[in-house]
Amino acid sequence: MAGKAKPYDPGIEEMVKGILAGDRRMLSRAITLVESTMPDHEAKAHAVLDRCLGMKRESIRIGITGSPGAGKSSFIEVLGEKIIAEGHQLAVLAIDPSSSRSKGSILGDKARMEKLAGSRNAFIRPTASSGHLGGTSPRTHETIVLCEAAGFNVVIVETVGVGQSEITIDTMVDFIVLLMLPGSGDELQGIKRGIMEIADAIAVTKTDGEQAALAGISRADFEAALHMLPRKHPFHERKVFLTSALAGTGIIEVWHEIRDTLSSMRESGMLPSRRRLQLSTLYHEVLENMLKARFFSDPAVQAARAAIEQQVLSETLTPYSGAKELLGAFLRQP
Repeated sequence: MAGKAKPYDPGIEEMVKGILAGDRRMLSRAITLVESTMPDHEAKAHAVLDRCLGMKRESIRIGITGSPGAGKSSFIEVLGEKIIAEGHQLAVLAIDPSSSRSKGSILGDKARMEKLAGSRNAFIRPTASSGHLGGTSPRTHETIVLCEAAGFNVVIVETVGVGQSEITIDTMVDFIVLLMLPGSGDELQGIKRGIMEIADAIAVTKTDGEQAALAGISRADFEAALHMLPRKHPFHERKVFLTSALAGTGIIEVWHEIRDTLSSMRESGMLPSRRRLQLSTLYHEVLENMLKARFFSDPAVQAARAAIEQQVLSETLTPYSGAKELLGAFLRQP
């Protein structure tokens, strides 16, 4: 009886070569590898990322955020069609919320962006947030690097849409569009100190039909709110756009605003500086994750952890003393 065939497992060189050639199947494999939590995948994933980052292929990185129901997927599909029509290669990283209980995710954005999904100039990658705060997934930044290496010169990251914690997206992209529904001006007080401060533009969505009059009022509310906040960039005045994915209006103006702002960032030297900050953030995040994994996998920590935690729960040891004792167990290792 013939032995069971081994699953296809491309090596580092083959994977990198495929990514640089724009092979989408190889790109998908690389993203899955980077997202893997298996220890034996880590070294290979890092080698692939190092090679891809070394290519220094630049893209326009766009973050799309907003409350659930604001029409992010519909907005992105129309925006994506405008971008592709100008000859760009587009990657969309759609972050879906994960269940805090099952850790599962619907991953339905690819189905909702039917036209983009069928375009040979677009690549859509739905990714579960895995409970990661900040509106993104744990490996969003690394996935951006892989998509750029594969030749996608515009990358859109669609966040989960959970409110204040969305601000992490600002460490990964160049321009953030906040989507708001008509009549949502009452939400301003709750969000203006978080996502409002990092938004580069606001797009009021679903402004067609009966919503048109209400949308005009909302636009004035949002413009007033933006004027109360400090400028994000000295050269850029943030604008509010009225858009409708259904009617196809207002979205091309948003794209032109993104494109013109990125041009100004390049001319002022701000874009390279921002990219260095993004790399610094990624470096520290990866370092923290490595240290955390090393700490909790340490035999001495595993041996002492349960007993110390029980003392904390029984209130015979404070959380601070418990943490210090567990850290001591780790540091005492040869």
